[in-house]
Amino acid sequence: MNSIEALKDLLYKMADDQLIIGHRNSEWTGIGPLLEEDIAFSSMAQDKLGQSEHLYNLLNQLGEADADTVAFTRNAPQFHNCQFVELPIGEYDFSLIRHLLFDYAELLRFESLQNSSYQPLAQVAKKFFGEIKYHFMHASTWVRQLGTGNEESSQRMQLALDQAWDYGLGIFEQGPAEEVLISEGIFIGESELQAKWYKGLQPILEEAKLKIPAKDQWSPIIGGRRGEHTKHLQPLLDEMTEVYSIDPTADW
Repeated sequence: MNSIEALKDLLYKMADDQLIIGHRNSEWTGIGPLLEEDIAFSSMAQDKLGQSEHLYNLLNQLGEADADTVAFTRNAPQFHNCQFVELPIGEYDFSLIRHLLFDYAELLRFESLQNSSYQPLAQVAKKFFGEIKYHFMHASTWVRQLGTGNEESSQRMQLALDQAWDYGLGIFEQGPAEEVLISEGIFIGESELQAKWYKGLQPILEEAKLKIPAKDQWSPIIGGRRGEHTKHLQPLLDEMTEVYSIDPTADW
């Protein structure tokens, strides 16, 4: 695989992650536990959709179809998002844990990509780093608050972390051209990113009184980067593309 195809693979998985988690986060609109949280999740969902559009536009510059076509005309097996982002929102404890694990990975990813040798991607990373930093701060604040709350909130957050952890590891599923991305200076690679993520999460979760599952119990849930998805993705796509199916000229 040449560097252009390797870059496309990276952009597709990043854009698809943002699009799908953005749609999932939007499902808290109107049902958040607090008005402020209802607004916060809605705002962050909009940010994710904007980030995905910019990444799809980079793909368009590399010869792929325009953003609307790529986002709204593919079926589940054609998507490259990790399975973690397509899972239903569940209870608020699960959504907050997913929020932390995913957005901390994104914070580190976009931080590293600011030094990418592919300048258009470096510029996008710089543009959105501030937004993602806010998303991470929001997640870490609430996880810390609920993890150190009463006995019930602590137990629920720990259970959510236990349930989410292996899916979170799936964020770092390697693509077929990792070595090309690394050697060309486009991206540091998923292994290095995961190592930074794990190291950085430890003090955050310790402060929240939550325990990361022991390494000998890890079983990363992968396949999403290869188009292997849960039963939840296609119904989400059907809902997400309903307006586009009726009126393809509608704007984002």
